[in-house]
Amino acid sequence: MVGGSDLAYERLGPILEGIAAQVDGTPCCTHVGPGGAGHFVKMVHNGIEYADMQLIAESYDLLRSVAGLSPEEIAGVFRDWNDGDLESFLIEITADVLTHTDPDGTPFVDVVRDAAEQKGTGRWTVQSALDLGVPVTGIAEATFARSLSGHTEQRAAARQVFTTDPEPVDLGDRAAFVDDVRAALYASKVVAYAQGFDQMAAGSREHEWGVDLGAMATIWRGGCIIRAQFLDRIREAYAEEPDLTTLLTAEYFAGAVNEGAGAWRRVVALAARAGVPTPAFSSSLAYFDGLRRERLPAALIQVLRDDFGAHTYQRVDREGTFHTDWAGDRSEKEI
Repeated sequence: MVGGSDLAYERLGPILEGIAAQVDGTPCCTHVGPGGAGHFVKMVHNGIEYADMQLIAESYDLLRSVAGLSPEEIAGVFRDWNDGDLESFLIEITADVLTHTDPDGTPFVDVVRDAAEQKGTGRWTVQSALDLGVPVTGIAEATFARSLSGHTEQRAAARQVFTTDPEPVDLGDRAAFVDDVRAALYASKVVAYAQGFDQMAAGSREHEWGVDLGAMATIWRGGCIIRAQFLDRIREAYAEEPDLTTLLTAEYFAGAVNEGAGAWRRVVALAARAGVPTPAFSSSLAYFDGLRRERLPAALIQVLRDDFGAHTYQRVDREGTFHTDWAGDRSEKEI
């Protein structure tokens, strides 16, 4: 993910492309754009990675805490998933690490302290998204989940105070639940990538970098943590429609999300009843519902802003910007 001048890439590009990973004969390296474009895209790549890993962890938690599967059994589930649309490096190594045991036979995942660390790229991604006005809810919740895991003293104190157990849940058909989790994982993954690509597009516009989003999907197919079959679909989507408004509306992804929406809702609802936290699943579903909703409650927020701070509002029935005299006769005037 190389940023900088055209001249610099003209000189160094052949060297970098020669040592980069190759997929179908195409080097996983490209000139992203001028200035800091390469660093920016790499940052967003890592933010998507945060979301991807959190979604995998939530899937594991549901399969273990709700379905009652052992780590070794869950490894088998992930191996099966790795043969389909979810095929990826992260799914592959998840299956590997879940089969690993400590010398005494304890699943290795149980002897590792449950406090995930971070180097900062997830936080930077969220901070940048806030500056750009781009909602990256999946990445944000994944970042906050890592932070929460590290607050061990607060977690210990909460366990002593909040003793009410969640209501028991009737899992029903366990195989069906496992398949629901797979569908929810895939739909949430689509949201995370869609949000990341939205952020790259916004950053490119802001800084006039001219980032080719399809090229980013192409170079991520090999040599990086989020390399996956999934990226071929993204590359194809941007090849067909370079000015795609959101990845979610591309024909393939729209179909996949529509098909998995019922399972997605069942998983989030069951997790809430069981008391299993699924911040990335839940926030991704909320984003999806917000994106497709004809009317959002933001109208009320804007009216409240006008009431307490004269921040004005716009109407649906005519052009212009307006303010209501809420403290007086409630007359409306155009600003």
